[in-house]
Amino acid sequence: MSIFVRQAASVHNAHTGVTVEILTTVFFNFIVYLLIGLPLAVLPGFVHFTLGYSATLAGFFISLQYVAALLSRSPTGKFADSLGPKWVVLGGLGCAAVSGLCLAAAAMGAAPVWLLVWLGLSRLWLGAAESGSGTGCIAWGIGRTGGAHTAAVISWNGVASYGGIAIGAPVGVMVNHLGGLAAIGLTTTGLSLAALVMCGFKAATPLAQGARIGFGLVFRRVFPYGMTLALSSIGFGTIVAFIALFYAGHGWNGAAYALSAFGIAFVMVRIFFSRAINRFGGFRCCIVSLAVEFCGLLLLWLAHLPWVAILGSALTGLGLSLIFPAMAVEALKTVPVANRGAAVGAYTVFLDISLGTTGPLAGLIIGQYGYPAAFLVAAIAVAGAELLSIYLYSATKATA
Repeated sequence: MSIFVRQAASVHNAHTGVTVEILTTVFFNFIVYLLIGLPLAVLPGFVHFTLGYSATLAGFFISLQYVAALLSRSPTGKFADSLGPKWVVLGGLGCAAVSGLCLAAAAMGAAPVWLLVWLGLSRLWLGAAESGSGTGCIAWGIGRTGGAHTAAVISWNGVASYGGIAIGAPVGVMVNHLGGLAAIGLTTTGLSLAALVMCGFKAATPLAQGARIGFGLVFRRVFPYGMTLALSSIGFGTIVAFIALFYAGHGWNGAAYALSAFGIAFVMVRIFFSRAINRFGGFRCCIVSLAVEFCGLLLLWLAHLPWVAILGSALTGLGLSLIFPAMAVEALKTVPVANRGAAVGAYTVFLDISLGTTGPLAGLIIGQYGYPAAFLVAAIAVAGAELLSIYLYSATKATA
C-alpha cells in the first residue's frame, strides 16, 4: 500500500510542478491581456459619445489591435523558433509599454486628428504586444514542460488571456473615473515595465532541434483548423467591440459585467475541463463547445433585459473556451516540432483576422439593422464552424 501512496504522491508532485511552471510562464500573457482589457469598456464610448464619431469607427479602433497582431504573427512565430520564445515575450511587453505612452499622449488634449492618430498608434502597439506574449508564452511553456502538456499550456494561456480581460475591463472603468485615458495609459506602461523586469529573470528554453518546413507549408497545414477558430471567434469580437454600445443603446448600465461574465465563464471551463481535450480528443470537444457558444449568441440576439445579455455572454464564454486549445492540439500534430512557434503563429493568424474584421463589419451590420443583428450573424458563423469541425473530424477518422 505504501508503494502506491508514494507513487501517487510522486505523480501529484510532478503534476503540480508542471502546473507551476506553466503558470509562471503564462503570467506574462495575463499581464498583457489585463492591459488589453483596461480600455475595452471605455474606448468605444469615448470615440462614439465623447468624440462624436460613428459606431463603425469605434469598432475600427478596437479592431486595429487585431490587425497589428495579425501582421506581426508570422515574424513573431519565426523569431520564437530561431531566437527563443523568451525574447519574443520580452519584445511584447516592451510594445505594451509603448502602447500605454501613446494612449497617454492621446489624452493630453491634442487636436482631434492627432488624438485619433495617437489612439490608433496605441492600438497598433498593443496588437504587437498581444502577438508577442500570446505566441511566445505558448511556445515557451511547451518548451519548458514538453509536448505532452501542449493542451495544458494552451489552456492555461487562455485562462491568463481572458482572465486578464475579465479583470481589466472593470478595473479600466475605475481607473478612467479616477484619471481618464491618461491614467489608463500610464497604468499600462507601468505594469508593462514591471512585468518586463520579472520576465528577464525567468530562464529561457533551448531551441528546438530538427528539420523545419517553410512557413507557407505550415500555414496550409493549419488552414482548416484556423478557419474553425476564425468563425468561432466572431462572437467574441462582436462582444468585445460592441457590448458597451449594445448596453448603452438599451439604456442599461453594467456593460463591464457582461465582459466579466464572458471572461469568468471562459476561465472556469479552462480550469476545470481542459483535460477533456486529452481524454476525448480536440474535435469532439470543439463540436460540443461550438453548440454551447451558438446558444449564447442567440441569447444575446434575443436579449431584452441586461441579465439575459449577461447570461448570453457567459454561455458564449463557456462555449468558446476550449475551441482554441482543442483545435490547436489537432493542428500542431500536422507540423514538425521545430516549427512549433511558426505553427502557433500561423494558427493564431486566423484569430487575428476574425477579430480584426469583426469590428468594422459588425459596425456596418449594426448601422443597417441594429445591435442585436450583429449577434445573430455571429451565431450563423459559429454554425458554419460547427459544420467544418464535424467535417474535419470525419476526415481524420477516415484516414486513421
